[in-house]
Amino acid sequence: MKHFFLSLLTALLIVAMTMSAMVILVRATLYVTAIDSPLPRGGAIAAEILLGVVLLLGTVWLATHLAVLIFVPKSNSPDGGHLG
Repeated sequence: MKHFFLSLLTALLIVAMTMSAMVILVRATLYVTAIDSPLPRGGAIAAEILLGVVLLLGTVWLATHLAVLIFVPKSNSPDGGHLG
């Protein structure tokens, strides 16, 4: 039962993080496209691409990290376990 609630909480957290990352990226895109000068706009586009990669990869990393923490068995055998 504990795994069910943790997996549900993880799924909701992942959806919330992904949606907030997308909202941040859309707002940044609207801000960047409003810049008139080409040189600052180019720098802002590069920063926006970097921000998007960091936000979305961070979301994927956190999702897999939480899934591993929840579903990996906690018990280890003292002799190292079975290989295979």
